[in-house]
Amino acid sequence: MWPYFFAGTMGLVMREASIACVMQNVLGEHRTICTTPSLQALWLVPGGSPGRSREMGNQMWGAVGDQRSQHAGQCHDSRAGPGGTVALLVVVDTYRNATARQADLFVCVRPGTDGALACGIMHVLFRDGHADRDYLESHTDDPVGLERHLQSKTPEWASGVCGVPVDTIERLAGMIGRTPRSYFRLGYGFARQRNGAFNMHAVLSIAAVTGSWLHEGGGAFHNNGDIYHWDKTLIEGLDVCDPDIRVLDQSRIGAVLTNDRQDIGDGPPVTALFIQNTNPMSVAPDLNRVHAGFLRSDLFVCVHEQFMTETAKVADIVLPATMFLEHDDVYQGGGHQHILLGPKIIEPPGECWSNHDVICDLADRLGAEHRGFSMTARDIIDQTLQDSGWGGLEALESERWIDCQPDFRASHYVDGFAYPDGKFRFSPDWSSLEPRGFGPADVNMPGFPDHCEAIEESTNEMPFRLVTAPSRHYLNSSFNETPTSIRREKHPSVMLHPEDAKALDVKDGEEVTLGNDRGMLPIKVQVFDGLQRGVVIVESIWPNDAFVDGKGINVFTGADPVAPVGGAAFHDNRVWIRPH
Repeated sequence: MWPYFFAGTMGLVMREASIACVMQNVLGEHRTICTTPSLQALWLVPGGSPGRSREMGNQMWGAVGDQRSQHAGQCHDSRAGPGGTVALLVVVDTYRNATARQADLFVCVRPGTDGALACGIMHVLFRDGHADRDYLESHTDDPVGLERHLQSKTPEWASGVCGVPVDTIERLAGMIGRTPRSYFRLGYGFARQRNGAFNMHAVLSIAAVTGSWLHEGGGAFHNNGDIYHWDKTLIEGLDVCDPDIRVLDQSRIGAVLTNDRQDIGDGPPVTALFIQNTNPMSVAPDLNRVHAGFLRSDLFVCVHEQFMTETAKVADIVLPATMFLEHDDVYQGGGHQHILLGPKIIEPPGECWSNHDVICDLADRLGAEHRGFSMTARDIIDQTLQDSGWGGLEALESERWIDCQPDFRASHYVDGFAYPDGKFRFSPDWSSLEPRGFGPADVNMPGFPDHCEAIEESTNEMPFRLVTAPSRHYLNSSFNETPTSIRREKHPSVMLHPEDAKALDVKDGEEVTLGNDRGMLPIKVQVFDGLQRGVVIVESIWPNDAFVDGKGINVFTGADPVAPVGGAAFHDNRVWIRPH
């Protein structure tokens, strides 16, 4: 049996609990489907993720968050006088989305080429004297090697890779160089590319070259998970986990269920799935293969769900699940820095049970033993808070939240980065990352910040690069169930550059067929000039039945492993387009 779960429920107790650690014949899960590539770079390069000091927030005007942004840098205009500081918002992304429309400067890149743009910027920073030599000497591992490496990474070279005009690269580099407090907000778009970890490394390196970490309002932010220092022993049963348990990559569920030996190894195939907090029949990559696996006659599927999702519809047993107002849980911020209690407010309807209650009842019926199975969700919250050094549940209820943000010096690595030598890694050891055995064997991981050519580049047969960016109202498949989202999104469409539409002889609103080696779908065209030629966008994730064939956009996405230790490259696909 393979317990398959992810982040449809974001509280720690209901999201992280699993029966896998205490049962025989139960498999483990390598959770790679969302953030793995970008977080691996964050953990390896600066050495951790403490986030950026909250006290500097009043110096960050123009901080417009959008669920689709790949990365945005906020450059503070050093010419402004006291009390009149002006922040310029620069957005770098693959198309002109809601955040880009609010930017002072929108930099439109080809998918998966952020590393090239970052290298071109750093070339200019060194060339024009904007590199902070003292900071580089005291806080980074090999500034001499980096500068030598960047000598060939000119704006002209970068432009040829990322498609951004040379003068725009020069302008952006100058803005950053003249603004010591430049702040880089790095989004999760990095995690959706086959070279995403290396792109994240390159962009993080800009802040190290300029020394912007030393300035209030400067630095970079992607994730602040380390500030909570959770002890999840009780929640995840880590005190009884078998380290030799067979672990399967959740992004490779299609290959796993079709018995690919690369994934299941020498062990027996998966014959039962217990699914919570996710909807793989819609959201998993290589969707045609996923569907084939679920349709195996010998596969038993139990789905614990809030809605009758695509996955629930093919289950042998469907168990109704609670929503977040119907169970107790504890939450951590992903952009802010607080621990919050999510108390149970109303009784669940009918036979809806929480994840924790279902797992505890299964454990009782199967004879599994662990102290957590005899505890309520509130008991587990209380003990986990104490074990993690945050007091207990009574204190959290009294104070309403816990502020976990370290001070400025810790948040900005003023006294050194999270390595024994205190140095930011321009030349990281990618091979040191774990767990091993889940990444591709054929990717040449760059020794310094660079453009890694691991992406699924276009070809003559498939000349378009497809990005499946999340739409404003369909951030995940749960939103497919809300009437307001359905009303506002209308129908799926492919954004196509006017010149590409002209070359294909198609007009706005007409139907075309998208396809690649993995599948094909009919879809309507939206002619749109806010992207580069050869790039197409299908904002997602639409329910499968929004498409004629009953299969969603992930028929195009690949499940081949992402370097260095796995992931799913949802925004990294080549396709062809055929008019009807």
